[in-house]
Amino acid sequence: MPADPDTLSGELYHALRHCAPIPLFSQRHPELDIDDAYRISLGVLERRQASGEKLVGKKIGLTAKAVQQMVGVDEPDFGFLTDAMQFADGDTVTIAGSMLTPMVEAEIALVMKSSLPTEGVTPEMVLEATDYVAASLEIVDTRFDTPRITIVDTVADNASSALFVLGEDRVDPRKIDLAAVRCTLSCNGQQLSEGVGAAVLGSPLISVAWLANRLGAFGVALEAGDIVLPGSLVPFAPINAGDSFVAEFTGIGSVTAKFA
Repeated sequence: MPADPDTLSGELYHALRHCAPIPLFSQRHPELDIDDAYRISLGVLERRQASGEKLVGKKIGLTAKAVQQMVGVDEPDFGFLTDAMQFADGDTVTIAGSMLTPMVEAEIALVMKSSLPTEGVTPEMVLEATDYVAASLEIVDTRFDTPRITIVDTVADNASSALFVLGEDRVDPRKIDLAAVRCTLSCNGQQLSEGVGAAVLGSPLISVAWLANRLGAFGVALEAGDIVLPGSLVPFAPINAGDSFVAEFTGIGSVTAKFA
């Protein structure tokens, strides 16, 4: 029997709300394609909004070529950010009962001052439409019972996004070369990794231009006020209770998240 995207959206929403992992969609329904997966993701978002959550932005995943190869694709994917997913700089996030296999990424968040078209968007247009950039941490997770997911699974599951944290500093992107920004990620005072903005498809501006054009195919636009997470500058790192992560970005500032 063919898979019904609305039914699968309901199943995934229940898994999210109850922190109860489910079997992979890709194994149960091999006929699903990426467009089906985005319809499932949008269905989950509709349920979240119906429950009172507000859409505050979008995120881009799979910007690293190595990760794309792992799931067998040659382009990034996207998901959505709601107000319930946002934590303040320095907040403590409780893992137990809310996440299954959380990992952290460090990103340069862009906050839009004006909307972008749904096609023909260039990096220059993204720069003009951006109000400010800020340091950010994204916490990714899966609502499936194995981390060995395919592109269909991660797309359906909101591009594996769980939570995000923005740093307090606000920086004019026109005064900094985002591709040259260097990031250092540390856990409990020990440096884990470092990377540069160019790791994100050559520049976070290129990544966000891709997103604006890709969203247009689903009748969705990047809007004024949107927070956009364009992809991680560093490899993701697993999170354990008691960890404290700090990401420092040259010219942008830092952001901290603690976990219990």
